[in-house]
Amino acid sequence: MPHPDASPGYQQLRAGRCSELGRAYFLTTVTHQRAPLFQEWANGCLMSRLISNRDTWAGATLLAWVLMPDHWHGIVVLDKHITLSKLMKRAKGTSAHAFNRQTGRQGPVWRDGFHDRAIRRDEGLRAVARYIVANPIRAGLVDTVGDYPFWDAAWLSPDTPCAWEGL
Repeated sequence: MPHPDASPGYQQLRAGRCSELGRAYFLTTVTHQRAPLFQEWANGCLMSRLISNRDTWAGATLLAWVLMPDHWHGIVVLDKHITLSKLMKRAKGTSAHAFNRQTGRQGPVWRDGFHDRAIRRDEGLRAVARYIVANPIRAGLVDTVGDYPFWDAAWLSPDTPCAWEGL
């Protein structure tokens, strides 16, 4: 069976896409075969450290994210001229390689491809971030966001500049 990312329809969706410097994007990627790799505490902690590392997102700023058992959502703002495709390929590759090395597993961690949506200027970034970090509640994993350990948002840090609100 051909990989869904290789279908002509999928390729057409990617045609003409551009990655805009300074633009915020809502990103989603899933694990290979939707395996719940991060369901176990130790694996969730490890991938959370890897995927939230500043070096993982060189060329962009990660504003908010949540790691679910079989997928990840995040908001990034492109700081440098890098395409979303290159950014995600590097982030997924770096995190997968380190995850496999540190857990002793082999094989793909992330599915090829990802979903992205440019966040409109009139959308509130905090509202989109709230939607992202509430994902574990909607999935029935917890009753409150505070009960779920694998998420973060830039607005929690007192060092975060308020400049993001203008995006």
